[in-house]
Amino acid sequence: MNLNEIISGIKPVNNEARNVARARNDVLIKPIGSLGEIEELSVKLAGITGDAFSSYQKKAIIIMCSDNGVYEEGVSLAPQMITLMQSTMFQKKITGVGVLSQLSNSDMVVVDIGINSSAQSEYFLNRKIRKGTGNVAKEPAMTKEEAFEAINIGFDEVEKLYEKGYNVIGTGEMGIANTTTASLIIMALTGCSVEDATGKGAGLTEELFEMKKQVIRNAYALHKPDVEDTIDVLSKLGGFDIAGLVGVFLGAAYYRLPVVIDGVISASAALVAYKLCETSRQYMIPSHSSEEPGYGVAMKALDMEPYFNLNMRLGEGTGCPFTFFLIDAAESIIKKMATFDEVQMDSSTLVDIREDKASDKAFST
Repeated sequence: MNLNEIISGIKPVNNEARNVARARNDVLIKPIGSLGEIEELSVKLAGITGDAFSSYQKKAIIIMCSDNGVYEEGVSLAPQMITLMQSTMFQKKITGVGVLSQLSNSDMVVVDIGINSSAQSEYFLNRKIRKGTGNVAKEPAMTKEEAFEAINIGFDEVEKLYEKGYNVIGTGEMGIANTTTASLIIMALTGCSVEDATGKGAGLTEELFEMKKQVIRNAYALHKPDVEDTIDVLSKLGGFDIAGLVGVFLGAAYYRLPVVIDGVISASAALVAYKLCETSRQYMIPSHSSEEPGYGVAMKALDMEPYFNLNMRLGEGTGCPFTFFLIDAAESIIKKMATFDEVQMDSSTLVDIREDKASDKAFST
């Protein structure tokens, strides 16, 4: 399916289902609005699926793995071989996201979309476009054709999960130096400064951090991306992992599945998806506040607020399992909590304790 067909197939969320969910929340045995964002999440989920009482028990995190040519510029202290090593360990459930996915009873789909290696593994899918992107300090990261291919790979993986009955998608990634490409994407699509978009990633000395920011400045000046052409931005500055996740976000919206944003890499992909199709944002659910500064910039551009802040910056999709718990909570409350009528309790004296303004930008449509 080409990108135009995908975008044209993405429809707004179902407001009738949202109204049913809100009405249900308002008659549960509690002060009206007292469960705050959990209530609002159940309303958002109802709009996504079109059913206030949908199930969200079958969850998967799609992890896009790819290397980035800009690694050659010394923007990361971690050796590039870690991309391959981590990609083979996710399914062994011994990495951060592996442990947490097991705890949250969620599956993982690990995709080699551009690891700089010929190695094959039973632990990841081989959807490799090529062995890593170009070095953005010297050349475009990828061609536009490769960007479209990567988006389609992400879309295909969502389609497979949808056909298997999965009803919640999380987003994760692995790729040494991908905070550099994410910073470039966020800069281009928001107009923010290098300082606002760039963090230390996996950890850099102050000297190397300043060097990283200069590499980003130079790369941006070299490519002069057309900020009105989102694919131009993605192909010149991005990574295969980011482009693959763009396809995941668009695929989730196409198939009316809630999709969870993880950290800064995931957020940069969500921002690209939003720029390609604004309606896709209605299907996105934020998770944690990443310590990478570009994350906050991306969230502001998406007009969202994360649920929690645990000072995390690992990536991999580690924010998704925590958010899966909130989704489970929202489902359980709306399905299992009794109503005033069911327990024959008088609710006539209760007042709506919610503020008049909309609850939280994260739940707006």
